[in-house]
Amino acid sequence: MPLQAKLQSVDSISHVETGVLHSPFHSRTSALNINQQWSVWNGFASAIYYGDALLEYFATRNACAVFDVSPMRKYRFQGVEVEAMLNRMVTRDVTAQKVDTVAYNVWCTDAGRVVDDGTLFRLANDEFMLCCADPCLDWFLLSAVGFSQVEITDISDAVASLALQGPTSCALLKAMGFDGIDHCKPFQIMRFPWNGGDIMISRTGYTGDLGYELWLDPGLAEPLWDALFEQGRVFGIQPLGDESLDMARLEAGFIAPDVDFHGALHTVELHHDHSPFELGLGWIVNFKKTHFTGRAALEREKASGNYRRLVKLDIEGNKPAENSVLYADSHCRREIGYVTSAMWSPVVKANIAYGLIEAKYADGEIWAEVYHQKELRWYRKVARCLKVSKPFWSPERAKQTPPPDC
Repeated sequence: MPLQAKLQSVDSISHVETGVLHSPFHSRTSALNINQQWSVWNGFASAIYYGDALLEYFATRNACAVFDVSPMRKYRFQGVEVEAMLNRMVTRDVTAQKVDTVAYNVWCTDAGRVVDDGTLFRLANDEFMLCCADPCLDWFLLSAVGFSQVEITDISDAVASLALQGPTSCALLKAMGFDGIDHCKPFQIMRFPWNGGDIMISRTGYTGDLGYELWLDPGLAEPLWDALFEQGRVFGIQPLGDESLDMARLEAGFIAPDVDFHGALHTVELHHDHSPFELGLGWIVNFKKTHFTGRAALEREKASGNYRRLVKLDIEGNKPAENSVLYADSHCRREIGYVTSAMWSPVVKANIAYGLIEAKYADGEIWAEVYHQKELRWYRKVARCLKVSKPFWSPERAKQTPPPDC
């Protein structure tokens, strides 16, 4: 048979015809995206910014803003053995998680390297939903080997999701008729009938501020968006793009995949992956529970103390230390790490960053070699860095129940 006969024509390849995918909210996000600037997240178009990234950022800190989270991967875990299966896969104790709550989690390789992080929703005694930034179905199926009574389903396209973040978010939801939302505690789930369907609302988010995430049938996506923006006018609602969300998450002390760390399944070079301890996530590694994937390696690493540290930095000056190299001295003689994320924080009024530091230098002085441009000329500054132990931004309203002004 001629080679040409074996080749599939370009016109018959569905992904070429489809191109970038659109979320259930795309008709609304596209209409508001003045500059039509898009990134691609899991194959879906995601707005980089709608008009003014700073305006969108300030909405999350002073009013409320909406981010389309639909491209996030969502998986349903069901069955009699689902608790035991998940408890073996993730580092936290799943048996301690109550129904209608959410828990931040990571899952690792046998070598104790982070595959990905995500949020685990316990919907019932025998049902969970796990949300993560990257596709992980193959890993989940491998992790379920030996558990015959577990069913894992990719429900990413069956669930639309929207993050509503900011100090007026609770008041807006309450005004829309979601009665009792003011009693929803952080990392708690509530369910509401709405417009002939059901909406699940969790008090979660990626901004470190008061906020909620709404989970719904794709058929309700456009009506919900319209209702939010109609009712939200008096609450200062704005759409939120990638750039603004990235600013907010750094202030909140949250890490970002493919920015602050690479998942172990995506790295090529040795030691380019990370353990939970390196990423400052030791607080969600539970050695008191039964065996989980990577436990032995993580126990050895913790005992040795010999691991890199991803640390929060308050850097001298006001020039963001993006992509800066970190040193142990002001003369830049000993390189000890690098900056993964950096920005000037408008709310904190500080030059903040995340930096990955070699183990033996983690407790010593840290200096950043910062380059910045002014009128086409490049300038170099060596800036002192102070380590910060707590989130840069953590308002009380994010923890209060009921939230203020709701």
